[in-house]
Amino acid sequence: QVQLVESGGGLVQPGGSLRLSCAASGSDFSLYVMGWYRQAPGKQRELVATITRGGSTNYADSVKGRFTISRDNTKNTVYLQMNSLKPEDTAVYFCNARRLNIVGIVTNNYWGRGTQVTVSS
Repeated sequence: QVQLVESGGGLVQPGGSLRLSCAASGSDFSLYVMGWYRQAPGKQRELVATITRGGSTNYADSVKGRFTISRDNTKNTVYLQMNSLKPEDTAVYFCNARRLNIVGIVTNNYWGRGTQVTVSS
């Protein structure tokens, strides 16, 4: 089992920045595709960004150019740097870890409990 703990959320003004962190337990962190998802009130959970063990990234169109996902495999930690924040970025942000087999089937899938990000003046 993998335990994920998010931190770094809070209240920020429009145009400001926040850096989220997700600390993962276990010794197999480098084997997982890591991601950030978010869920706003009344909306479905949506993909924000993902990053593979080799550093390949994918972003939602709504955050591309403003957010940056990164990982430090020596620290079992994934980050989400959020710049130029907008009120519509307000949501609970969840950390995700997925492990795939050789044919691309998800064999393990874990979620953190989330951290609140509020963008408001």
